[in-house]
Amino acid sequence: MATINDNYLKLKAGYLFPEIARRVNAFAQANPDANIIRLGIGDVTEPLPEACRTAMIKAVEEMGDRTTFRGYGPEQGYAWLREKIAAHDFQARGCDISADEIFVSDGSKCDCGNILDIFGDTNTIAVTDPVYPVYVDTNVMAGHTGEANERGEYAGLVYLPISADNHFTAQIPSEKVDLIYLCFPNNPTGATATKEHLQAWVDYARANGSIIFFDAAYEAFITDPSLPHSIFEIEGARDCAIEFRSFSKNAGFTGTRCAFTVVPKTLTAKAADGSDVELWALWNRRQSTKFNGVSYIVQRGAEAVYSEAGQAQIKALVAFYLENARIIREQLTAAGIAVYGGVNAPYVWVKTPDGLSSWDFFDKLLHTCNVVGTPGSGFGAAGEGYFRISAFNSRENVEEAMRRITETFNAHSALN
Repeated sequence: MATINDNYLKLKAGYLFPEIARRVNAFAQANPDANIIRLGIGDVTEPLPEACRTAMIKAVEEMGDRTTFRGYGPEQGYAWLREKIAAHDFQARGCDISADEIFVSDGSKCDCGNILDIFGDTNTIAVTDPVYPVYVDTNVMAGHTGEANERGEYAGLVYLPISADNHFTAQIPSEKVDLIYLCFPNNPTGATATKEHLQAWVDYARANGSIIFFDAAYEAFITDPSLPHSIFEIEGARDCAIEFRSFSKNAGFTGTRCAFTVVPKTLTAKAADGSDVELWALWNRRQSTKFNGVSYIVQRGAEAVYSEAGQAQIKALVAFYLENARIIREQLTAAGIAVYGGVNAPYVWVKTPDGLSSWDFFDKLLHTCNVVGTPGSGFGAAGEGYFRISAFNSRENVEEAMRRITETFNAHSALN
């Protein structure tokens, strides 16, 4: 009889976002007239930039002519897109990254999980707490952990708590770890990292032979010129880091799917016999074997991001969502709710009021205000007592959601 991968049975009951969807759907069915505003999942709402749409339409027309039709493309991505990524996103910021070190993919979420294919089963893995659930769950699926305890913490993972006390930036561990997940601007807390902080991580990784998985999916939201957008702005990072990027949040590609991963050719890890192996070659083989590349049409759309018009349009998109974040942050603060993030990031991290648990606060907002957010406990044990609100929505919905929430909590304060 066929058997299953028993590691899946270790996963906690339901992935966070399906559980949110289940509760929201149940409420909607019971209250069909409720106008529910969703500020939970970080999905964009505004249309694709015109420059991207125009490029994609042209690419579709090319696919209708035998002389310009394209079938399978290079698994690593077309050179003309990778060259623009290297020039605009890295070389323009002083990063020593070349086009042949960039792998175009269908999502940074996918790559964050798939990267584990090229790493062994004996690595010690460090994650922040709270954490983007994909980092943990993909390691569970791969058999890199033991069972979860009553707090939802998996044996075999090193958890690095982040909170207001340490400005939501994890402390360097005292023990040796092999793989380190870092995300800045951070999902879910909206925190950012200084060059000094990232330099400390790079120095630690180089000293211990560790690899940093650096998720920079939200780098476009950084407006503070002193903050790094890439781990490769940090001296020595080529020797210890892999970076994940996405077109989802800056250019609205969540439904279109295009991202990329940077693997420096100088980056190595150890084989079982103690020899050094180039990770670029392993990732290239993995992608060539398991991935047929992103469609030509989508890559032409991504290329248009780097045109003069595209740059102006994505700048306007990012500014739109950051203004939403400002409204959320200021309105909740005025209502007496403690908030963090939302300055160089599209997420506002809320301290749940009145000692409410994360899921109790979720239910209160859903049932009282008809507003959906994300319970902090879904991101890890240290996220309990917090709540994430996303700035990805229309201005009308954000303003209405804040009106409902602030009226509810102002009325509550008046009664007390």
